[in-house]
Amino acid sequence: MNPNDGLLDIATLLQTQREAYLQAPFPEWDVRRDRLQRLRRLLIDNETAIEDAIDADFGGRPRIETQIAEVYPSIAEVRAALHGGRRWMKPRGAWVSKWFMPARAWIMPRPVGVVGIIVPWNYPLNLAVVPLVGALAAGNRAMIKLSEYTPRFSALFQCLVAEHFRADEVVVVTGDAGVAAAFSALPFDHLVFTGSTDVGRKVMTAAGANLTPVTLELGGKSPVVVAPGYSLERAATRIMMGKLVNAGQTCIAPDYVLVPRAGLDAFVAQARRRARAMYPAGLADRDYCSIVDARQYQRLVGYLDDAVAGGVRPVELFDGPARDDAAHRLGPVILVDPPHSLVAMRREIFGPILPVLPYDRPEDAVSFINAMAHPLALYWFDDDRTRAEWALKQTHVGGACINETMVHGMQEGLPFGGVGPSGMGHYHGKWGFDAMSKLTPVFRQSRLNGMGLFMPPYRPLVHRLLGLMKRL
Repeated sequence: MNPNDGLLDIATLLQTQREAYLQAPFPEWDVRRDRLQRLRRLLIDNETAIEDAIDADFGGRPRIETQIAEVYPSIAEVRAALHGGRRWMKPRGAWVSKWFMPARAWIMPRPVGVVGIIVPWNYPLNLAVVPLVGALAAGNRAMIKLSEYTPRFSALFQCLVAEHFRADEVVVVTGDAGVAAAFSALPFDHLVFTGSTDVGRKVMTAAGANLTPVTLELGGKSPVVVAPGYSLERAATRIMMGKLVNAGQTCIAPDYVLVPRAGLDAFVAQARRRARAMYPAGLADRDYCSIVDARQYQRLVGYLDDAVAGGVRPVELFDGPARDDAAHRLGPVILVDPPHSLVAMRREIFGPILPVLPYDRPEDAVSFINAMAHPLALYWFDDDRTRAEWALKQTHVGGACINETMVHGMQEGLPFGGVGPSGMGHYHGKWGFDAMSKLTPVFRQSRLNGMGLFMPPYRPLVHRLLGLMKRL
């Protein structure tokens, strides 16, 4: 078989979808609703099979975590679109300048065409379905490229989509990095990519050749700040939950923590206590997720080796073994006050390693954050609302939680997206609909209008009218 055959196939699939779109460029709500309902049935009827496939791909991912972080948000996203989609697609009134009255203006959301969606391995269901919902609600066709690092889920989801959708509506593509590169270079009408910043740059470059609009959901080093006076026990409880779900393999997981200098040791002790309470069996706990594969596991072990070489003593949070190389299971580790030269302080960690650093003043914590690349999320723990609001205004981040971690990403009523190195554009709920629509401005001239006064040849009256218009 010619290795280029698969690359030719995806171009053919795009052409098939584009031709279908041109035959029906503006599907009415009944058509969109039917597609969303089919997607919901796919999720509900196959939940167990999906959980089993993801568990197998990770070599041990708790079923409950897949339910919480993937199945529930996916179904909730479909539900929100079914509830609001008819309203979202209606024309939106717009103001007309007084000098152009009695003309009318409005904004007409219309489908863009064919949307490409590139999905990473860490939440393969959620990060396929949520952008797909936005694409379908907006009336588009969609092609989905799933990760080669979750082969069982990818094969299953490809079959399920083929059972519920025609290939000219939604289709799933699998394959290696070469297929992903070719996929990103296709002339989609919109492209959604979720993944690392480094790969995001390549995707944006490939899309740029076609002037394809992109939504990039990347990541970066999302900071946590525990403000002076905030309960270290409460902070540690929420931070460890956010850090250890999916063993830290989450783009908005807490990446490092800044705590008041006097509370550094106490916070580490509280974090250790919370981790043991959450996972009493330690590395053998069935509620604790494995690292997805040996490649990612060795990357994280390399971060720890680099920390030890740099003079940092890792604080292991579980009792018993801290590693299982064969099963690529890695217990949570805190790096206490690591130097900025460590790899773990320069790159997104994406695993159960948590640097904890002291600060002297909240202004110092904010300065530390602002010296780094703009992160996807900020988590600020504080009983002082005024100070928390100040922190939000002083930092430039994709999203934020106050006294919580990560759950802002599960709200259909909030836009989700990064800024700069952590991404661009937004989706979820209505923001996904808008991102994958062309919000077409429409101006309808009235029969009675004054535009004839402004046509050549320009008379002195035109100059007097323009002078009046500039003053009023």
